[in-house]
Amino acid sequence: MKITVVTPTYNEAENLPKLVTALLSLPLPELSFLVVDDNSPDGTGQLAEEFKRAYPGRVDVLHRPGKLGLGTAYIQGFQYLLGQGMDAIVQMDADFSHPPEKIVEMAEMLPVCDVVVGSRYVPGGSLDVRWPFWRKMLSGWGNLYARTILGLPMRDVTGGFRMWKTAVLKAMPLERIRSNGYVFQVETGSVANKLGFRFREIPIYFAERRLGKSKMSLRIQLEAAVRVWQLRGMYKNL
Repeated sequence: MKITVVTPTYNEAENLPKLVTALLSLPLPELSFLVVDDNSPDGTGQLAEEFKRAYPGRVDVLHRPGKLGLGTAYIQGFQYLLGQGMDAIVQMDADFSHPPEKIVEMAEMLPVCDVVVGSRYVPGGSLDVRWPFWRKMLSGWGNLYARTILGLPMRDVTGGFRMWKTAVLKAMPLERIRSNGYVFQVETGSVANKLGFRFREIPIYFAERRLGKSKMSLRIQLEAAVRVWQLRGMYKNL
């Protein structure tokens, strides 16, 4: 199975070498890795170019002119890959909050579904033990909020660790997707659900990043709260 992992980066030079090693060590010989870098000041993009030269055909990189947001990075990465004969595309973070080894289990699930979600909220899934109670409550409430308003079948609708069959992404109107924070995950999940695609969730342990700086902000959280309501009236023609 030909699988490509897409990872947006902004100042992830500390994590990138470890992530390349972890991904290319998986027992998936046709797995490749695409970095979508937003002109990171710490040289992440240049580092990705070095890996591209070191692992031709397995590591690639897209360079963007600045910090343009998570959602647009994924859309650009998806569109870049859709004509390259991939069977599946994985989206994941660079900071090891998503365990790379779970990609193997995702690939094993794909024959019985269309999208596999690495879930914090199914039995066996969990959040970082170091998170304070209020943060765990906020995360859980955000998921319940989006799930309830949009009637989504997944337990983890805001998580960003997913494996998509390429046919799903080809069927989706990617050019219409405008969300750019973590609500991007909600919008893409909602669109795929409206199109009738089948989801499965596997449990993951969501670890707090140990290197680099989180991209979460109040603006991203407010975007999510408002955007979920907007999504209720969108995509009625699907």
